[in-house]
Amino acid sequence: MLQKETIKFLRDLQKNNNKPWFDKNRSIYEASRQDFAALIDEIIRKHSKKDPLISDQIGKNCMFRINRDIRFAKDKTPYKKNFAASINQGGKKSTLAGYYFHMEPGKKSFAGGGVWQPQPAELAKIRQEIDYNLPAFKKIVESKKFQSLFGELSREDALSRVPKGYEADNPAAEYLKLKSFVAMVDIPDEDLSSPDLAKKVVAAFEAIQPLNTFLNEAMQS
Repeated sequence: MLQKETIKFLRDLQKNNNKPWFDKNRSIYEASRQDFAALIDEIIRKHSKKDPLISDQIGKNCMFRINRDIRFAKDKTPYKKNFAASINQGGKKSTLAGYYFHMEPGKKSFAGGGVWQPQPAELAKIRQEIDYNLPAFKKIVESKKFQSLFGELSREDALSRVPKGYEADNPAAEYLKLKSFVAMVDIPDEDLSSPDLAKKVVAAFEAIQPLNTFLNEAMQS
């Protein structure tokens, strides 16, 4: 479980997103970062029983830097207001489908996974696999377990029309329009300090795992 000081640090950072405050509270940041890394280690340890492909991952290596890249951003605040981790076979920078946990108290925390905006060649392979094996894909994303937890796949960056090479009336049309294959479940603030937090994140990872397997088999074919 997370320490209350970790959650408080992120809440305070949201109100004091500047370098002088951060430097003054750097020791609290370091302790909070270690606390979050320990949680990710626990999640990896629990979920690797179901997905041994992530068993070699280490929490601190799965986390993202807190510094923002503000070179081309209108928002010049220097720090992210969240802790987040990407747990993938092959490491955080892997292009394979994997797992994601984002903690931002007072805003939005969520867990799930999939693959976000794969490269054109990999995206083409995924679409081809969905077209060839639509029943298998639908069995995953339209299952009661998947939909009860996630609802449906995110359509945030979906195309308005089916991509070239596919007919508009293709039975898989709505899935072929997707450019990312991602699903997340919200985690309320009260769960962040719960002893069951790791268990709830792992439940989301278990629900997304069949989708990750489908996507990775497609991309690696």
